[in-house]
Amino acid sequence: MKTALVCGAGGFIGGHLVKKLKREGYWVRAVDIKNHEFETSAADEFKRLDLREEANCIEALTLNGGTFDEVYQLAADMGGMGFIHSAECDIMHNSVLINIHMTHHAARLGVPRYFFSSSVCVYRDMQPGEPEMTEAQAIPANPDNEYGWEKLYSERVAMAYGRNQGMAVRIARFQNCYGPYGTWTGGREKAPAAICRKTAEIGDVGTIEVWGDGTAVRSYTYVDDMVDGIYLVMHSDLEGAVNIGSPEYNTVNELVDTVAQVSGKKVTVKHIDGPVGVQSRNFSNERIYSLGWKAKNSLKDGIEKTYPWIQDQVKALKS
Repeated sequence: MKTALVCGAGGFIGGHLVKKLKREGYWVRAVDIKNHEFETSAADEFKRLDLREEANCIEALTLNGGTFDEVYQLAADMGGMGFIHSAECDIMHNSVLINIHMTHHAARLGVPRYFFSSSVCVYRDMQPGEPEMTEAQAIPANPDNEYGWEKLYSERVAMAYGRNQGMAVRIARFQNCYGPYGTWTGGREKAPAAICRKTAEIGDVGTIEVWGDGTAVRSYTYVDDMVDGIYLVMHSDLEGAVNIGSPEYNTVNELVDTVAQVSGKKVTVKHIDGPVGVQSRNFSNERIYSLGWKAKNSLKDGIEKTYPWIQDQVKALKS
């Protein structure tokens, strides 16, 4: 039986990844600073550890005096656009500490395969319709936020250890992942969850607030598609970063329209000032396509699975 360590397993994507690995027959240790918000971990073992502390990284990585076949490093201090713009120091400090310690000790302990979760936030601000960028075109770098700069630096750390320590490093750049069992309130939620929550909170007819004018363009990737991509990238021969994202581009206004359609409500938008981020990120998926990966869920498909779960959370909070 293969063994895997999932760091950040108390989070949204990490929690889904644990379930994916269990379906694939792995023995899984899950690690996070907190328990999962919404469900009991499917892992064989769950350790609550603060991976900013070097000793905790060593404890996480050590398995019965040996080490793991695979390590998935998803632990990070992160959230939606509001958090990214308000917590720059926490993001740079906490996530860099985690990645320096985890990468160093994974290599030192002889981990054969190491996965690092990056983000398309490493790319510069783009205009809608601008030609798609390949992974290599992230350099020269010009991310619009510190979250992107931290991810780019941590990518370089992982690749340097891979080259010099003989560890097979695989890196995926995630794009706006959403789905059930993710943060949906409190300030760290992503746009799909926030729009679903706001829509669930109003009556059959109502108004919701949206930051900016709603024209910013994004690719939204359903969580099942994301974890399938992670698994393929980890077991591939692709070195360097690999984008994982849906080829379907939508404006924020189109996201609202999709949620309204799924909910059956008539939703009016009040545009307000707030952090929006880049106008667009257009990135190539050709590398992940070379592995046979395709997003199986359209935005509407994914929202049909996500909205009912968030609606249930809103109802439970009110009751």
